[in-house]
Amino acid sequence: MKKWFAWMFVVVILLLGSVIGFNLFKAHMIEDFLANRPPPTFPVTTMMVSTSEYVPRINAFGFIEPYRGVTLAAEESGTVKALSFESGQTVGEGQLLVSLDSEVEAANLAASEAVLPATQKQMDRMVRLYKQGSVSEGEKDKAVADLLTLKAQIRSLTATIDRRTIEAPFAGQVGLRNVYMGQYLQPGNEIVRLEDTSTMRIRFTVPQNDLNRIHVKQAVHVNVDAHGDEIFQGIITAIEPAVSYQSGVVQVQADIPNDDGDLRSGMFARVQVILPTLTDQLLLPQSAINFTLYGENVFVVEQTKDDAGNEQLQVKQTTVSVSERHGNLALISSGLKEGDEVVTSGQIRLSNGSLVRLVESNALIEPDSVPRL
Repeated sequence: MKKWFAWMFVVVILLLGSVIGFNLFKAHMIEDFLANRPPPTFPVTTMMVSTSEYVPRINAFGFIEPYRGVTLAAEESGTVKALSFESGQTVGEGQLLVSLDSEVEAANLAASEAVLPATQKQMDRMVRLYKQGSVSEGEKDKAVADLLTLKAQIRSLTATIDRRTIEAPFAGQVGLRNVYMGQYLQPGNEIVRLEDTSTMRIRFTVPQNDLNRIHVKQAVHVNVDAHGDEIFQGIITAIEPAVSYQSGVVQVQADIPNDDGDLRSGMFARVQVILPTLTDQLLLPQSAINFTLYGENVFVVEQTKDDAGNEQLQVKQTTVSVSERHGNLALISSGLKEGDEVVTSGQIRLSNGSLVRLVESNALIEPDSVPRL
Protein backbone atom coordinates (compact mmCIF):
# COMPACT_ATOMS: atom_id res chain seq x y z
CA MET A 1 0.00 0.00 0.00
CA LYS A 2 2.82 2.37 0.88
CA LYS A 3 4.57 1.53 -2.36
CA TRP A 4 1.46 2.44 -4.31
CA PHE A 5 1.21 5.88 -2.61
CA ALA A 6 4.86 6.53 -3.39
CA TRP A 7 4.34 5.84 -7.07
CA MET A 8 1.29 8.12 -7.12
CA PHE A 9 3.29 10.89 -5.45
CA VAL A 10 6.04 10.57 -8.07
CA VAL A 11 3.50 10.75 -10.91
CA VAL A 12 1.91 13.92 -9.48
CA ILE A 13 5.32 15.55 -9.10
CA LEU A 14 6.17 14.71 -12.70
CA LEU A 15 2.89 16.08 -13.97
CA LEU A 16 3.26 19.35 -12.05
CA GLY A 17 6.86 19.68 -13.14
CA SER A 18 5.96 19.17 -16.80
CA VAL A 19 3.21 21.80 -16.61
CA ILE A 20 5.48 24.34 -14.92
CA GLY A 21 8.29 23.59 -17.31
CA PHE A 22 6.05 23.98 -20.32
CA ASN A 23 4.77 27.36 -19.10
CA LEU A 24 8.32 28.54 -18.43
CA PHE A 25 9.37 27.41 -21.90
CA LYS A 26 6.34 29.12 -23.46
CA ALA A 27 7.05 32.40 -21.67
CA HIS A 28 10.68 32.24 -22.76
CA MET A 29 9.73 31.66 -26.40
CA ILE A 30 7.19 34.52 -26.34
CA GLU A 31 9.75 36.85 -24.81
CA ASP A 32 12.30 35.80 -27.39
CA PHE A 33 9.79 36.35 -30.23
CA LEU A 34 8.83 39.81 -29.01
CA ALA A 35 12.46 40.77 -28.52
CA ASN A 36 13.38 39.80 -32.06
CA ARG A 37 10.16 40.99 -33.75
CA PRO A 38 10.55 44.10 -35.90
CA PRO A 39 8.76 47.18 -34.54
CA PRO A 40 5.28 47.83 -36.03
CA THR A 41 4.87 50.35 -38.81
CA PHE A 42 1.66 52.38 -38.91
CA PRO A 43 0.10 53.81 -42.12
CA VAL A 44 -0.36 57.60 -42.05
CA THR A 45 -0.96 60.52 -44.38
CA THR A 46 1.19 63.62 -44.11
CA MET A 47 1.57 67.13 -45.45
CA MET A 48 4.45 69.56 -45.74
CA VAL A 49 4.13 72.69 -43.65
CA SER A 50 4.27 75.82 -45.82
CA THR A 51 3.46 79.50 -45.36
CA SER A 52 0.38 81.14 -46.84
CA GLU A 53 -1.94 84.08 -46.34
CA TYR A 54 -4.54 83.97 -43.60
CA VAL A 55 -7.53 86.21 -42.96
CA PRO A 56 -8.21 86.35 -39.20
CA ARG A 57 -11.79 86.80 -38.06
CA ILE A 58 -13.72 87.64 -34.93
CA ASN A 59 -16.66 85.26 -34.62
CA ALA A 60 -19.96 86.37 -33.12
CA PHE A 61 -23.68 85.80 -33.53
CA GLY A 62 -26.86 87.84 -33.41
CA PHE A 63 -30.35 88.31 -34.83
CA ILE A 64 -31.27 90.08 -38.05
CA GLU A 65 -33.23 93.34 -37.64
CA PRO A 66 -34.87 95.59 -40.24
CA TYR A 67 -33.37 98.97 -41.09
CA ARG A 68 -36.70 100.43 -39.99
CA GLY A 69 -39.59 98.52 -38.56
CA VAL A 70 -42.76 99.40 -36.70
CA THR A 71 -46.03 97.79 -35.72
CA LEU A 72 -48.81 100.18 -36.71
CA ALA A 73 -51.64 100.47 -34.19
CA ALA A 74 -54.83 102.45 -33.78
CA GLU A 75 -54.53 105.75 -31.87
CA GLU A 76 -58.29 106.41 -31.68
CA SER A 77 -61.25 104.12 -31.23
CA GLY A 78 -63.65 103.70 -34.11
CA THR A 79 -64.99 101.48 -36.88
CA VAL A 80 -62.81 100.57 -39.87
CA LYS A 81 -64.27 102.43 -42.84
CA ALA A 82 -61.64 101.73 -45.52
CA LEU A 83 -58.70 99.34 -46.01
CA SER A 84 -56.19 100.39 -48.67
CA PHE A 85 -53.64 97.57 -48.56
CA GLU A 86 -53.30 93.79 -48.70
CA SER A 87 -51.10 91.47 -46.67
CA GLY A 88 -47.51 91.35 -47.91
CA GLN A 89 -47.91 94.41 -50.13
CA THR A 90 -45.13 96.92 -50.77
CA VAL A 91 -46.27 100.41 -49.80
CA GLY A 92 -44.82 103.88 -50.24
CA GLU A 93 -44.14 106.56 -47.68
CA GLY A 94 -47.35 108.43 -46.74
CA GLN A 95 -49.62 105.87 -48.42
CA LEU A 96 -53.05 105.57 -46.77
CA LEU A 97 -53.53 102.16 -45.14
CA VAL A 98 -56.60 102.32 -42.87
CA SER A 99 -59.36 104.89 -42.37
CA LEU A 100 -61.64 104.91 -39.32
CA ASP A 101 -65.13 106.41 -39.34
CA SER A 102 -64.74 110.14 -38.59
CA GLU A 103 -68.05 111.62 -39.77
CA VAL A 104 -68.85 113.13 -36.35
CA GLU A 105 -65.43 114.77 -36.07
CA ALA A 106 -65.65 116.01 -39.66
CA ALA A 107 -69.06 117.58 -38.95
CA ASN A 108 -67.77 119.30 -35.81
CA LEU A 109 -64.79 120.59 -37.78
CA ALA A 110 -67.03 121.98 -40.50
CA ALA A 111 -69.18 123.72 -37.87
CA SER A 112 -66.15 125.29 -36.22
CA GLU A 113 -64.71 126.43 -39.53
CA ALA A 114 -68.06 127.95 -40.45
CA VAL A 115 -68.09 130.36 -37.49
CA LEU A 116 -64.38 131.20 -37.84
CA PRO A 117 -64.85 134.17 -40.23
CA ALA A 118 -67.51 135.76 -37.99
CA THR A 119 -65.38 135.28 -34.88
CA GLN A 120 -62.38 136.79 -36.68
CA LYS A 121 -64.44 139.85 -37.71
CA GLN A 122 -65.84 140.22 -34.18
CA MET A 123 -62.33 140.29 -32.75
CA ASP A 124 -61.16 142.83 -35.34
CA ARG A 125 -64.20 145.01 -34.53
CA MET A 126 -63.59 144.84 -30.78
CA VAL A 127 -59.94 145.76 -31.23
CA ARG A 128 -60.89 148.77 -33.34
CA LEU A 129 -63.55 149.92 -30.87
CA TYR A 130 -61.13 149.49 -27.98
CA LYS A 131 -58.65 151.78 -29.69
CA GLN A 132 -61.48 154.35 -30.06
CA GLY A 133 -62.37 154.00 -26.41
CA SER A 134 -65.85 152.63 -27.13
CA VAL A 135 -65.42 149.25 -25.33
CA SER A 136 -63.52 148.11 -22.30
CA GLU A 137 -60.28 146.14 -22.38
CA GLY A 138 -62.11 143.14 -20.92
CA GLU A 139 -64.53 142.99 -23.83
CA LYS A 140 -61.62 143.21 -26.28
CA ASP A 141 -59.73 140.43 -24.48
CA LYS A 142 -62.81 138.19 -24.50
CA ALA A 143 -63.13 138.56 -28.26
CA VAL A 144 -59.44 137.67 -28.71
CA ALA A 145 -59.84 134.64 -26.43
CA ASP A 146 -62.92 133.44 -28.33
CA LEU A 147 -60.98 133.53 -31.59
CA LEU A 148 -57.95 131.68 -30.14
CA THR A 149 -60.23 129.07 -28.54
CA LEU A 150 -62.00 128.47 -31.85
CA LYS A 151 -58.70 128.07 -33.73
CA ALA A 152 -57.42 125.63 -31.09
CA GLN A 153 -60.66 123.65 -31.39
CA ILE A 154 -60.21 123.46 -35.18
CA ARG A 155 -56.62 122.21 -34.77
CA SER A 156 -57.79 119.63 -32.23
CA LEU A 157 -60.52 118.31 -34.51
CA THR A 158 -58.11 118.23 -37.45
CA ALA A 159 -55.57 116.25 -35.39
CA THR A 160 -58.29 113.82 -34.27
CA ILE A 161 -59.31 113.18 -37.87
CA ASP A 162 -55.65 112.71 -38.85
CA ARG A 163 -55.18 110.12 -36.08
CA ARG A 164 -58.14 108.21 -37.48
CA THR A 165 -56.32 107.78 -40.80
CA ILE A 166 -53.28 105.50 -40.55
CA GLU A 167 -50.57 106.12 -43.18
CA ALA A 168 -47.25 104.40 -43.84
CA PRO A 169 -44.52 106.41 -42.04
CA PHE A 170 -41.93 105.10 -44.52
CA ALA A 171 -41.72 102.92 -47.61
CA GLY A 172 -41.51 99.19 -47.01
CA GLN A 173 -43.36 95.91 -46.94
CA VAL A 174 -46.36 95.21 -44.75
CA GLY A 175 -46.96 91.88 -43.09
CA LEU A 176 -50.22 90.09 -42.35
CA ARG A 177 -53.21 92.35 -41.90
CA ASN A 178 -54.87 92.06 -38.48
CA VAL A 179 -58.02 94.15 -39.12
CA TYR A 180 -61.09 93.86 -41.32
CA MET A 181 -63.76 96.14 -42.77
CA GLY A 182 -66.32 97.16 -40.18
CA GLN A 183 -64.20 96.05 -37.24
CA TYR A 184 -64.30 98.27 -34.16
CA LEU A 185 -60.82 99.18 -32.99
CA GLN A 186 -59.69 100.31 -29.58
CA PRO A 187 -56.59 102.49 -29.06
CA GLY A 188 -53.52 100.25 -29.19
CA ASN A 189 -55.06 97.49 -31.35
CA GLU A 190 -52.36 96.26 -33.77
CA ILE A 191 -53.11 96.76 -37.45
CA VAL A 192 -50.07 95.49 -39.37
CA ARG A 193 -46.27 95.20 -39.19
CA LEU A 194 -44.33 97.49 -41.57
CA GLU A 195 -40.63 96.95 -42.28
CA ASP A 196 -38.08 98.57 -44.55
CA THR A 197 -36.06 95.52 -45.65
CA SER A 198 -33.94 97.16 -48.35
CA THR A 199 -31.12 97.12 -45.80
CA MET A 200 -30.99 94.84 -42.79
CA ARG A 201 -29.13 95.27 -39.55
CA ILE A 202 -27.57 92.93 -37.05
CA ARG A 203 -26.40 93.59 -33.52
CA PHE A 204 -23.75 91.40 -31.97
CA THR A 205 -21.22 91.57 -29.17
CA VAL A 206 -17.44 91.25 -29.15
CA PRO A 207 -15.11 90.91 -26.14
CA GLN A 208 -13.51 94.11 -24.92
CA ASN A 209 -10.09 92.58 -25.69
CA ASP A 210 -10.97 92.79 -29.41
CA LEU A 211 -12.24 96.36 -29.25
CA ASN A 212 -9.02 97.76 -30.74
CA ARG A 213 -9.35 95.40 -33.73
CA ILE A 214 -12.72 96.67 -34.97
CA HIS A 215 -13.81 100.01 -36.39
CA VAL A 216 -16.69 101.63 -38.27
CA LYS A 217 -16.91 100.70 -42.00
CA GLN A 218 -15.09 97.41 -41.34
CA ALA A 219 -16.32 94.48 -43.43
CA VAL A 220 -18.36 91.66 -41.92
CA HIS A 221 -19.59 88.35 -43.32
CA VAL A 222 -23.00 87.08 -42.24
CA ASN A 223 -24.38 83.57 -42.65
CA VAL A 224 -27.91 82.32 -41.89
CA ASP A 225 -29.16 78.74 -41.80
CA ALA A 226 -31.91 79.43 -44.35
CA HIS A 227 -29.32 80.02 -47.11
CA GLY A 228 -26.71 77.39 -46.32
CA ASP A 229 -23.15 78.50 -47.02
CA GLU A 230 -24.12 81.74 -48.78
CA ILE A 231 -22.25 84.72 -47.39
CA PHE A 232 -23.93 88.13 -47.00
CA GLN A 233 -21.50 91.01 -46.87
CA GLY A 234 -22.01 94.09 -44.73
CA ILE A 235 -20.14 96.81 -42.88
CA ILE A 236 -19.98 97.96 -39.28
CA THR A 237 -21.99 101.18 -38.88
CA ALA A 238 -21.89 101.79 -35.12
CA ILE A 239 -20.03 100.67 -32.00
CA GLU A 240 -21.47 101.13 -28.53
CA PRO A 241 -19.35 103.70 -26.65
CA ALA A 242 -19.63 101.84 -23.33
CA VAL A 243 -18.47 98.34 -22.40
CA SER A 244 -20.82 96.28 -20.25
CA TYR A 245 -19.19 96.04 -16.83
CA GLN A 246 -21.20 92.89 -16.09
CA SER A 247 -20.05 90.79 -19.07
CA GLY A 248 -17.06 92.72 -20.46
CA VAL A 249 -18.47 92.85 -24.00
CA VAL A 250 -19.38 95.73 -26.30
CA GLN A 251 -22.32 95.89 -28.71
CA VAL A 252 -21.66 96.38 -32.41
CA GLN A 253 -24.13 97.15 -35.21
CA ALA A 254 -23.64 96.27 -38.89
CA ASP A 255 -25.73 97.01 -41.99
CA ILE A 256 -26.27 94.38 -44.69
CA PRO A 257 -27.69 95.20 -48.17
CA ASN A 258 -30.79 93.11 -48.84
CA ASP A 259 -31.75 93.94 -52.42
CA ASP A 260 -32.93 90.38 -53.11
CA GLY A 261 -34.98 90.20 -49.91
CA ASP A 262 -33.30 86.98 -48.76
CA LEU A 263 -32.83 88.19 -45.19
CA ARG A 264 -35.80 88.46 -42.84
CA SER A 265 -35.93 90.08 -39.44
CA GLY A 266 -35.60 87.69 -36.52
CA MET A 267 -33.23 85.30 -38.31
CA PHE A 268 -30.40 83.88 -36.21
CA ALA A 269 -27.11 84.70 -37.91
CA ARG A 270 -23.41 83.97 -37.48
CA VAL A 271 -21.12 86.95 -37.95
CA GLN A 272 -17.45 87.13 -38.87
CA VAL A 273 -15.66 90.45 -38.53
CA ILE A 274 -12.97 90.44 -41.22
CA LEU A 275 -9.53 91.55 -39.96
CA PRO A 276 -6.47 92.56 -42.04
CA THR A 277 -4.85 89.70 -43.97
CA LEU A 278 -1.73 88.14 -42.44
CA THR A 279 1.10 86.88 -44.67
CA ASP A 280 3.63 84.06 -44.18
CA GLN A 281 1.45 82.15 -41.73
CA LEU A 282 1.63 78.44 -40.88
CA LEU A 283 -1.73 76.70 -41.34
CA LEU A 284 -2.64 73.10 -40.53
CA PRO A 285 -5.85 71.08 -40.77
CA GLN A 286 -7.39 70.78 -37.34
CA SER A 287 -7.46 67.00 -37.87
CA ALA A 288 -3.66 67.01 -37.66
CA ILE A 289 -3.66 68.50 -34.16
CA ASN A 290 -4.25 66.56 -30.96
CA PHE A 291 -6.18 68.82 -28.58
CA THR A 292 -5.68 67.67 -24.98
CA LEU A 293 -6.05 69.09 -21.49
CA TYR A 294 -2.30 69.62 -21.43
CA GLY A 295 -2.11 71.55 -24.70
CA GLU A 296 -1.94 70.89 -28.42
CA ASN A 297 0.59 68.66 -30.15
CA VAL A 298 1.33 67.16 -33.57
CA PHE A 299 3.45 64.29 -34.90
CA VAL A 300 6.36 65.41 -37.07
CA VAL A 301 7.82 62.81 -39.43
CA GLU A 302 11.63 62.45 -39.37
CA GLN A 303 13.92 60.21 -41.41
CA THR A 304 16.10 57.97 -39.22
CA LYS A 305 18.10 54.73 -39.55
CA ASP A 306 17.65 51.44 -37.75
CA ASP A 307 20.42 49.32 -36.19
CA ALA A 308 21.22 47.79 -39.57
CA GLY A 309 21.57 51.21 -41.19
CA ASN A 310 18.32 51.04 -43.15
CA GLU A 311 16.35 54.26 -43.55
CA GLN A 312 13.00 54.48 -41.79
CA LEU A 313 10.34 57.06 -41.02
CA GLN A 314 9.82 57.88 -37.36
CA VAL A 315 7.49 60.39 -35.71
CA LYS A 316 8.31 62.88 -33.01
CA GLN A 317 5.56 64.34 -30.84
CA THR A 318 5.87 68.13 -30.87
CA THR A 319 3.96 70.70 -28.83
CA VAL A 320 2.46 73.58 -30.85
CA SER A 321 0.53 76.76 -30.06
CA VAL A 322 -2.73 77.39 -31.90
CA SER A 323 -3.61 81.10 -31.92
CA GLU A 324 -6.80 80.92 -33.97
CA ARG A 325 -9.10 78.42 -35.65
CA HIS A 326 -11.42 78.90 -38.59
CA GLY A 327 -13.33 76.11 -40.31
CA ASN A 328 -10.95 73.15 -40.66
CA LEU A 329 -7.82 75.32 -40.44
CA ALA A 330 -5.73 76.15 -37.40
CA LEU A 331 -3.22 79.01 -37.27
CA ILE A 332 0.05 77.81 -35.72
CA SER A 333 1.99 80.50 -33.87
CA SER A 334 4.86 78.36 -32.53
CA GLY A 335 6.22 74.81 -32.46
CA LEU A 336 6.61 74.24 -36.22
CA LYS A 337 8.61 75.67 -39.08
CA GLU A 338 8.24 75.72 -42.82
CA GLY A 339 9.27 72.42 -44.39
CA ASP A 340 8.24 70.16 -41.49
CA GLU A 341 6.27 67.06 -42.47
CA VAL A 342 3.25 66.61 -40.22
CA VAL A 343 0.92 63.61 -39.84
CA THR A 344 -2.62 64.54 -40.87
CA SER A 345 -4.43 61.23 -40.30
CA GLY A 346 -3.72 57.90 -38.60
CA GLN A 347 -2.10 59.49 -35.53
CA ILE A 348 -4.56 57.93 -33.10
CA ARG A 349 -2.33 54.81 -32.81
CA LEU A 350 0.94 56.72 -32.70
CA SER A 351 3.20 57.53 -29.79
CA ASN A 352 6.48 59.37 -29.60
CA GLY A 353 9.04 57.41 -31.66
CA SER A 354 6.59 55.23 -33.59
CA LEU A 355 7.54 54.05 -37.07
CA VAL A 356 5.23 55.01 -39.92
CA ARG A 357 4.78 54.48 -43.62
CA LEU A 358 3.16 56.95 -45.98
CA VAL A 359 -0.10 56.12 -47.73
CA GLU A 360 -2.46 58.09 -49.93
CA SER A 361 -5.97 58.80 -48.74
CA ASN A 362 -8.76 61.23 -49.69
CA ALA A 363 -10.57 60.92 -46.37
CA LEU A 364 -9.75 64.51 -45.42
CA ILE A 365 -10.84 66.03 -48.73
CA GLU A 366 -14.11 67.89 -48.22
CA PRO A 367 -16.80 66.85 -50.73
CA ASP A 368 -18.45 69.45 -52.93
CA SER A 369 -21.80 68.62 -51.40
CA VAL A 370 -22.83 66.69 -48.31
CA PRO A 371 -24.92 63.61 -49.23
CA ARG A 372 -28.41 63.48 -47.79
CA LEU A 373 -29.38 60.55 -45.59
